[in-house]
Amino acid sequence: MSSLTEKDRPIVQLLLNAGTCPRCILRFCCVGSQMLYRQPHKDLMKDLQEFLKNNQGKEDTVCLDVAEPPCKRIRLTEHREEGADDQNHNGAIPQIPSADNGSAAVESSAVKVCNVCLGILQEFCEADFVKKVCQKVNSADYQFTSFVFSVSLPPQLSVRERAAWLGVKQEMRNLGLPLAKDDTVQLKEAYKWIIHPQLSEELGVPADGKSLFEVSVVFAHPETDEECHFLATACPDCFKPAKNKQSVFTRMAVIKALEKIKEEDFLKHFPCPPSSPKKLCDALEIQCNNGAVFVAGRYNKYSRNLPQTPWIIDGERKLESSVEELISEHLMAGFKADSFNFSSSGREDVDVRTLGNGRPFAIELVNPRRIRFTAEEMKRLQQAINDSSDKIQVRDLQLVTREAIGRMKEGEEEKTKTYSALIWTDRAIQREDIAFLDDIKELKLDQKTPLRVLHRRPLAVRCRLIHTMRSEYIDEHHFRLHLKTQAGTYIKEFVHGDFGRTKPNIGSLLNRTADILELDVESVDVDWPPTLAD
Repeated sequence: MSSLTEKDRPIVQLLLNAGTCPRCILRFCCVGSQMLYRQPHKDLMKDLQEFLKNNQGKEDTVCLDVAEPPCKRIRLTEHREEGADDQNHNGAIPQIPSADNGSAAVESSAVKVCNVCLGILQEFCEADFVKKVCQKVNSADYQFTSFVFSVSLPPQLSVRERAAWLGVKQEMRNLGLPLAKDDTVQLKEAYKWIIHPQLSEELGVPADGKSLFEVSVVFAHPETDEECHFLATACPDCFKPAKNKQSVFTRMAVIKALEKIKEEDFLKHFPCPPSSPKKLCDALEIQCNNGAVFVAGRYNKYSRNLPQTPWIIDGERKLESSVEELISEHLMAGFKADSFNFSSSGREDVDVRTLGNGRPFAIELVNPRRIRFTAEEMKRLQQAINDSSDKIQVRDLQLVTREAIGRMKEGEEEKTKTYSALIWTDRAIQREDIAFLDDIKELKLDQKTPLRVLHRRPLAVRCRLIHTMRSEYIDEHHFRLHLKTQAGTYIKEFVHGDFGRTKPNIGSLLNRTADILELDVESVDVDWPPTLAD
């Protein structure tokens, strides 16, 4: 059981007089009772008033006698400065109301915005705000069975917490009293103690720290935005511009500076305890976000005029669609996701078909509104994709975990792939001219990065293996070659040589010029995702 005792009386009196709300006072007295924080604001004020009216020397309690989990703490004074100035920034020693005028302190602070939390533990704990959050969640139409609640606080709150605590330290020193503890209950933690039960009741699902569905509130307080700025002068190393950050005054940067700045330097620049603001915080944003859903399958590509991903050069689209788009369009609509990320086990050129059992792929669907699909519903999604185009077909479409996707990439270069290539030669050939290719096993290639991909791949020489070949004579200038190769082998370059950048090559083996007319991927030997029954 956590309780307020006689040792807490000076802290309660100081903070009430400075305009601190009851819940922040409980935080600074290290009260860990969650149930107590959930009491109505007016009741807490009344309890504190009664506490201050009680005779000094008598132990008193204002919290509920319930079992509570341990609470987290945040250390407010990393550095104890022995020679710190005992006065506030104006040089005046703060005057603490006696027990007799505690009622006046309560009454005056009841109408003020808290000088520490800026109203977050006041108005934003009330039922009206909870309903506003839940209306936002319900209108977004998400599927979820639990939620995690997160809060983004203005960075200046850390400055105000430090100022309030230094004010407490000064007063306790002035009174010759020891300060039992050097920490406080975190504002975020106290806020969640209050808000979680209300949100759970209103949404009808439990709060769960491991939930993939996040409800977040972003608070701001423009009136006090500049209160952090003095820290940039005192600790310039803590405030450095960073990409994707609108301001250098991030919460982490401010906390780092507060850990670094000396107590006497802080007292010169900021009132301790801080003054009360005129306005409450603003709840700038109420956002919802569902954890990503992952879908995997295999695709066949039957067109020789379809890229795997959108083909855009210098901002200009070259072809109207892609494998990625034909598949993701239906998944995005079905899962009601914001965006997606497509990955696959290798890729084929725009003019190459993928036949056989197809190429494994996975799609990450970001912030989906819908997350639960039965096997039958997944089959219907697969059928919708297949009915939408004759250029591709999808099979084995299924929900998978993020971890499972790693299997698609594991040992990718050790996997094998089989191809069928239609080859042309400049000089006439007979069957016996190509028959020797069938006897070649484990042919080692040195492949310098092809000219056609040099703009997006680093220059390097890669060693690859042609495991087996089987030739199929067509006429004097054409034959088909079936190859089983190490994954990552450039087949087109193995045929024509890429101006000598791939050695050996079909041209050098046949001692004539050779070129490739058509190429098909016949199999990608990756045993993932699992095959599904039709």
